[in-house]
Amino acid sequence: MQKTTFDPWAWGKNTNSVQAVEVKQPEGTLYCSGQAAIDANGVPSSADMRSQLIQAIANLEQLVKESGYECKNMVRLNIYTTDTNGFFNTCMDVYVPFLMKYGIQQATTLLEVKGLFATLTIELEATVVK
Repeated sequence: MQKTTFDPWAWGKNTNSVQAVEVKQPEGTLYCSGQAAIDANGVPSSADMRSQLIQAIANLEQLVKESGYECKNMVRLNIYTTDTNGFFNTCMDVYVPFLMKYGIQQATTLLEVKGLFATLTIELEATVVK
């Protein structure tokens, strides 16, 4: 796989993402459903958003690994949250280190939504390549 990132504007360096990712000659592509703070028994969390993000990241990492892929090859990561201000104010100290841990440079979209399943406040949707 050959991966090239594009970020033509200087302000992009401050977004923890890139504007585009080109992938050539991939061996496979993994499209992950939204991962949220749901435990192994299917019970959604009612914890605060920061705690939910920690669990959602752990679930995403497990899914990617058990599917035979690597988080470092994540090319798209969409974030759905019920409160974008809450995300920026309480979750960046979890989110940014996750990206840095794997050297992820992904195209991303952050969306505030009216609601998610049950008591969930955040969900991560990823695309990973080999």
